[in-house]
Amino acid sequence: MSAASAPHGRLFGPALMAAVRERFLHVERDHQGRERIYFDNAGGSLRLRAALERLAQVDAVPDNTERIHDTARELQGVQSQGADDLRMLLNARGGSVYAALTASGAMFDLVRAVAENVPGTNMVTTVLEHPSAYDAMERYARQTGRELRVAPSNPATGGVDVEAIARLIDADTCVLNVIHASNISGAKLDLPAIVRAARTVKPDLYILVDAVQHAPHGLIDLQAAPVDGITIAPYKFFGCRGSGLAWLSERAAELPHHKLAGKAPGFWDLGSASPWQFAVLTEIVDYVCWLGTHPQGGAASAAASRRERFAAGIGCIALHERALLWRLLAGGGEAGGAPGLRAQEGVRVFLDHDDLARRDLIIAIGFDHLDCTDAVRAYAQRGITVYERSTASIYSRRMLESFGIEGAVRVSPLHCQTPDEVDRFLRATQDIARAHAPRATTAAT
Repeated sequence: MSAASAPHGRLFGPALMAAVRERFLHVERDHQGRERIYFDNAGGSLRLRAALERLAQVDAVPDNTERIHDTARELQGVQSQGADDLRMLLNARGGSVYAALTASGAMFDLVRAVAENVPGTNMVTTVLEHPSAYDAMERYARQTGRELRVAPSNPATGGVDVEAIARLIDADTCVLNVIHASNISGAKLDLPAIVRAARTVKPDLYILVDAVQHAPHGLIDLQAAPVDGITIAPYKFFGCRGSGLAWLSERAAELPHHKLAGKAPGFWDLGSASPWQFAVLTEIVDYVCWLGTHPQGGAASAAASRRERFAAGIGCIALHERALLWRLLAGGGEAGGAPGLRAQEGVRVFLDHDDLARRDLIIAIGFDHLDCTDAVRAYAQRGITVYERSTASIYSRRMLESFGIEGAVRVSPLHCQTPDEVDRFLRATQDIARAHAPRATTAAT
């Protein structure tokens, strides 16, 4: 089933749902054995068992990869496979793979390399960027004496319009830095259209992308959107903390940057490699490819290319998550169950619109009579983990103010979660709204 033919998505069948959940840790209970629903995957996703097992297995090997013996060559193969898998995941050709401690650190490094070495009088970004991108752009614009131009958000879609970005770009723009999907609204930016519009104005423009939020939810295609640098974070992609991965185009990789003098011009890693970072990525890719060949999943042929199997698997994820998104918004559970968020009295769905194909599985909601922080605590009392996005937070203020929102509860399930969990969340939401509704008063007689 194609995405176009399923505007409200397609849920996994029972057998596939069970098989998927078996592959993840702490799906039904937290690490202390307490039952809960974990709807904060945008802050750190549920983990694949195989990814953590492979991390421990590979990191237990003490051998340095820069040796000539068999174990070193084995580790070199692990790293090479992981680098190939990152390129495949992104549909990238050539270039350099950079393994950092975090995607945030990698983004600062990418922005610095371009800002310090590419001529221009201005730098362009959007108001929806994560601080790792926005603050890096602001810092290096100030340090290099350039104007920072910021594209506004669209409160109707929760994203940024292509035209809003393109009109800020001119022949003197040094770099464009843009997020692939908002980590507050879930809005997916049209990256191919943004790249085309930007390069129509300046064909040799350097473009950097933060794909941390979008990568676990939808297909990335750098052949359709050729950029110069892109980052992902495995800990939000069923993997582990302590790892950020970036890909750089050949021209971006060879810009002056921190490196050992004896290394090749496009080499970015500093210090000894951590092969587990690459091994974990391969486990993530293996899992998505498994989904792509499952009869109830993407149904790609086992003989198909790794990219084709991966694309089928991530498409399967996107359809299941779209169906969960629709259920959150519209309801549809058991008879007499709680209505969807759109219909619940005392509940507001922010940044809502009907084109679910332009949205990842994130919803921002609010309560008429309860602030977002107290609402998160109320969910926790009911065994549900969500997250507050507030203007008091450096990670939220700029984005929320652009939407005219003071605070919101961010709800971010993952594809390994079920319609039943959505229904339980809806019942809890209705209960919270009712519990904090103002009491009716009557005049004294």
